[in-house]
Amino acid sequence: MFCLIPETTDPYFNLAAEEVLLKNSQDEFLILGINSRSVIIGKHQVAHREADTWFVTMNGIPVIRRISGGGTVYHDPGNLNFAFILNSEKGKQVDFRKYTLPVIEFLSSLKIKAVLEGKNDLKVDGFKISGNAEHVYRERVLHHGTLLFEADLGQLKQSLRKDTSGYVTRAVASNPSHVTNLK
Repeated sequence: MFCLIPETTDPYFNLAAEEVLLKNSQDEFLILGINSRSVIIGKHQVAHREADTWFVTMNGIPVIRRISGGGTVYHDPGNLNFAFILNSEKGKQVDFRKYTLPVIEFLSSLKIKAVLEGKNDLKVDGFKISGNAEHVYRERVLHHGTLLFEADLGQLKQSLRKDTSGYVTRAVASNPSHVTNLK
């Protein structure tokens, strides 16, 4: 497995690189990176329902769609992003427990007790510290997630829409969670 640490914090480039490596290589990768401020939405989401479009526009925060499903997440320099791109047996690609276990074990080595709750959230003391999503491409899987280390939680809360009741759609909605930083 190759470990990549991109020098760029450009979220467009970093998300595109994950897709290129998934679809154009048979090698396996662990990617650890940091993105500049951005709101990243899942492939089945409606941007105006998930992001406070007035706030993100006024603050120059791009809203970017990724190829994986899952909910909306906020990225900034206080957030570590990780991705596993692995070969996998057909029918066994989607496995959040398998792909979050190395992260949980790493955090445990730092005396941080993280647990997988629900389908794709890592939590510490009941607070979400990581959102995760997956995309399957043939016999390969991209599993990527976030780790809130020292993110600007004020910007995170203002960037993401709190009340989505005014939107009627069949798109996947995010499940808002109380979040905290690992620091």
